[in-house]
Amino acid sequence: MEILDVDLLAFENGTADQRRAVIDGVSRSLATGFVYTSHDLSQDLLDTAYGMLKQFFELPTEQKAKAHAPGTFGQTGYTGLLVETAAVADAPDWKEMLNWGRSIPTGHPLQRKYPQRYPDQVLPEEQVPGITEVLQTFASSVEELQRRFLRIIALGIGCHETFFDTMTTDGTTLTRAIHYPAMDMSPGDEHVWAGEHADINLITALPRATARGLQVRVDEDWVDAVPPEDGVIINTGIMLEHISNGLIPSGWHRVVADPDQPGERYSVVQFCHPTPWTILDPVASCISAENPQRFAPIEADDRLQQVLYEINLVEDARRVS
Repeated sequence: MEILDVDLLAFENGTADQRRAVIDGVSRSLATGFVYTSHDLSQDLLDTAYGMLKQFFELPTEQKAKAHAPGTFGQTGYTGLLVETAAVADAPDWKEMLNWGRSIPTGHPLQRKYPQRYPDQVLPEEQVPGITEVLQTFASSVEELQRRFLRIIALGIGCHETFFDTMTTDGTTLTRAIHYPAMDMSPGDEHVWAGEHADINLITALPRATARGLQVRVDEDWVDAVPPEDGVIINTGIMLEHISNGLIPSGWHRVVADPDQPGERYSVVQFCHPTPWTILDPVASCISAENPQRFAPIEADDRLQQVLYEINLVEDARRVS
């Protein structure tokens, strides 16, 4: 198995043969849980967003802490160093994060039923003027890219091209800027930038990282994820594995400092989530005598709550202190 590079724009604008080739390439590559794709995101937008985020993370700790949002379980605002912990690890990750998501109108049924999933957004506008508009534009652009890519995946699992469209409209998609400080500043050898884990969502998009470090578990080996220049990395999450009845596995990965590239690392990832009331249930096209149904139905919000506890983000029930 290997991570392949596909052309989203060829799927959208190409011939029937080109579309089939992209669907086939995505399906084969996602056996690893990862795929690289071309994109049409604005490079100026990426430059501006990453520049402003670097400004924020370079602030003193007490300034960054003003953007902390208690009670949101890390779904918006600032999360400090040594908090998030991989579900299979006992040592917290050596990273700090800024998280933001979507806002929906007060009184919307989703907001009334799941207020914790749609909190008031906390961003460091006071510390970095103008950052709110830039980060919201960034998130909207990446979310649209993810929705377009999910159409390829939908066809690959035998569903209609628009299968994920309604499911992700007003979903709790989360964008996360991550600063990984240099490892020589870490308080102990037991810490890494991010321990091995699988994401909880449908798919994750990573449009840029400032240093190497992302590794993918392929069979029993760890393989460096090195996309083509300006390529976006897409990886699969637990919810997509559930819906596809395991035909598309979760992409297991970790982030470890490359000894040949010392120093810090910045990246921004976006987790594409369905609406919280989506029932995650394997689709019929992925169930067969050879691949009987593996998963029972579960509400997306319930599955997310399980994982938030496992990764140490439930503030009043820390698994690792």
